[in-house]
Amino acid sequence: MSLVGKKAPSFVAPAVLKGYEVIEDFSLDQYLGKKYVVFYFYPKDFTFVCPTEILAFQEKLAAFEAKDTVVVGCSTDTENSHFAWLSMPKNKGGIEGVKYPLVADTAKTIASNYGVLAGDYDTDENGHLIFVGAPIAYRGTFLIDKEGIVRHETINDFPLGRNIDETLRMVEALQHVEKYGEVCPANWGEGKEAMKATVEGVADYLAKN
Repeated sequence: MSLVGKKAPSFVAPAVLKGYEVIEDFSLDQYLGKKYVVFYFYPKDFTFVCPTEILAFQEKLAAFEAKDTVVVGCSTDTENSHFAWLSMPKNKGGIEGVKYPLVADTAKTIASNYGVLAGDYDTDENGHLIFVGAPIAYRGTFLIDKEGIVRHETINDFPLGRNIDETLRMVEALQHVEKYGEVCPANWGEGKEAMKATVEGVADYLAKN
């Protein structure tokens, strides 16, 4: 079920900040009323598509920050695993140089609450707890506004890397809507004409485009 239009699930969990600082009580609640948040999930540390995405977010971090937006990553790995990967050079498959927070969802509750966990707990015929599916997260991306409301989400299967420029475009679109009260049509980009949400507005836009 989509979280769009709903309050982003709150959590407190370990995380690695700045590429080296391990804390036990990271929460997105610290950004309420202050920042937009791009909160994204990736399947596993020390894998293949994941480092390309994590590093791509880092490469665009200044652009997100210029839009008053923080980027936070999350997987079901431990904070120790995050730290080890963050300490590994890129030429060895690591993600050294990543400075934004990486959350450790070892209990898998965050991924589950955001609807991206690729499996779930169940019981077998003997009443024993089992996990059905993969105990890792799909590639979910959530854009959360300053009020803590999810305004946009995408969920990709494991082999399908996301487009970071598109995530940034959605931040820009949301901020345009909030600032000008207009709506953003297909393929809108910053600096392009948007649309008034009226019969006259759509007619005028279509006539010019």
